[in-house]
Amino acid sequence: MLQRFSFRQLLVIAFLLIAALLGTASLRALFTLEDLTLQSRDNAARALELSGAAQSLRERSLAMERSARQSVVLNDRVLRERFKDDAHEATKLLTTLAREDIPAAKARPWRARLQAMSDLLSGPTETAADRERALAQEFRELEGIHAAIAVQVQQAILQRNRALDDKLETSQKRLAQQVTGAIVLAVAMALVFGIWFTRPLKRLENAIVGLGENRLDQAIAIKGPADLALVGQRLNWLRLRLAELDADKSRFLRHISHELKTPLASLREGVSLLEDGVAGPLSADQREIAQILRHNTGVLQGQIEDLLRFNTAAFEARQLHRQTVDLLQLMEEQVDAQRLQWRAKELSVSVIGEPLWMEVDPEKIGTALANLLSNAIRYSPLKGLIRLELIRLPGLARIDIHDQGSGVATADRDRIFEPFYRGERQPADGVRGSGIGLSIVHEYIAAHGGRIVLLPDQPGAHFRIELPHVFKN
Repeated sequence: MLQRFSFRQLLVIAFLLIAALLGTASLRALFTLEDLTLQSRDNAARALELSGAAQSLRERSLAMERSARQSVVLNDRVLRERFKDDAHEATKLLTTLAREDIPAAKARPWRARLQAMSDLLSGPTETAADRERALAQEFRELEGIHAAIAVQVQQAILQRNRALDDKLETSQKRLAQQVTGAIVLAVAMALVFGIWFTRPLKRLENAIVGLGENRLDQAIAIKGPADLALVGQRLNWLRLRLAELDADKSRFLRHISHELKTPLASLREGVSLLEDGVAGPLSADQREIAQILRHNTGVLQGQIEDLLRFNTAAFEARQLHRQTVDLLQLMEEQVDAQRLQWRAKELSVSVIGEPLWMEVDPEKIGTALANLLSNAIRYSPLKGLIRLELIRLPGLARIDIHDQGSGVATADRDRIFEPFYRGERQPADGVRGSGIGLSIVHEYIAAHGGRIVLLPDQPGAHFRIELPHVFKN
C-alpha cells in the first residue's frame, strides 16, 4: 500500500505523524497548565473572599456591640434597629462562610449568642445596667468565636492551597511522563522511518556501485516508494544497456583483431618472401626497402597487439571477481614470481608489513603489483634495492613501492598513466616498453575504487596504491 506513495510523500507523512505526536503532547500540556492557572486564580479569589468575610464578620460584630450596648443604656429604638440590620448582615456573612466548609459547630454558638443578645435588648429600665454587662459578656464570648472562625478560615485556605499544590505536583509528574513518552516515541518513530527510508536508498547506492564495478549480471530491483522503484527500473534498463554495449565492444575487438592481424600477417609474409628472393633477386636498394617494410610491419603488429591488450585489460577491469585474500601474501607471491629477473641484476627486494585480509580481485591486483615490480626491476641499477611496504590505515590499505632507479622525469609525471606514453628516461639496455603497463595498473586499481599516485621521492620512483575497502579479519 505504502509503495504507491513517492519518497517525498512518505517523508511528509512521517513528519506529520511525528509533528502530530509532539503537538498532542504540547496541547495536553497547554490545557493542563490553563486548568491549573484557573484553579489557582479561583483559589486566590476564594481565599480573598473568605478572609474578607471573616474580617467583615468581626467588623459587623463590633458595630453590633456598639449599637446593642448604646440601645440598652439609652433605650433607643433606632439603635436597636441598627443592631438588627448589622446582625442580619453578619448572619449573611456567617452563611457565606458556612458554604465554604466552615464547621457548623462554630456557627451554632454564634447564632446562640446572637439570640441571647437580641433577648437582652428589651427590658425594664432598672435592669439596663445588668443587661449592658450581660451584653458585654456575650460579645466577649462572640469575639472568641470570631477568632476560632478566623482560624478555620485560614486552615481552609491552607488546605485548598495544599490540594492545589498536590494537584500541581501530580499534573507535573503526569505531564513530564507524557512529554518524555512523546519524545521517546517520536525518536523511535524517527529511527523506524529513517531505517525504513534508507533501506531503498542503500539498495540504490549498492546498485549504482554495482554498475560502476561492472557487475552487469545482477538484476536491479528496488522495493520501496514509487519514485525510488522507478529509479530502480531505470537503473536496471541502464544495466541491460551497458551489458549490450560491453558485448558490442567485445565483438568489435574480436573483429578488429581478425580484420587487422590477418592482412598484416600476409603483408609480413610477402615482405619475407621478397627478402628471400622468391620473386627474384633484389638489388641493394630494394633489399633496404624490404627491410624497412619488415621492420615497420613488425612495429605495427606490436602496436596493434598492445592496443588490443590494453582494451582487453580495460574491459576486464570492470569484471571483478572479488575474493578474501591476504594482500601481504599476494605481494610476496609476485616478488617470488619474478625472482629470476631481480636476482639476475643482483637486486635486494624486501616486503614489509603485516597480514591484511581484504576483498579484492586477486588476479587483477596481482597483475598491477607485477607490472609495478617489473618496472622497478627494469629501471633499478645493478645491486639496487626495491622495497614493497603494506600499511593498514583507517578505511583503506596502502601499498608503497620504492626503487633506486632513474625515476620519472618531471615533464613525464602528469602523463605517466596515459596509454602508450613512454617517458624520456629509459633503462640502460635500450629496450623500450610499450607504454601500457602503468595504464593497466591504473585501470585495475580504479576498478577497485582505489587510486595510484607517483610521489615526488628521490632518488628512484615511488608509487603508492590506496584501496578503500572493508577489511576482513
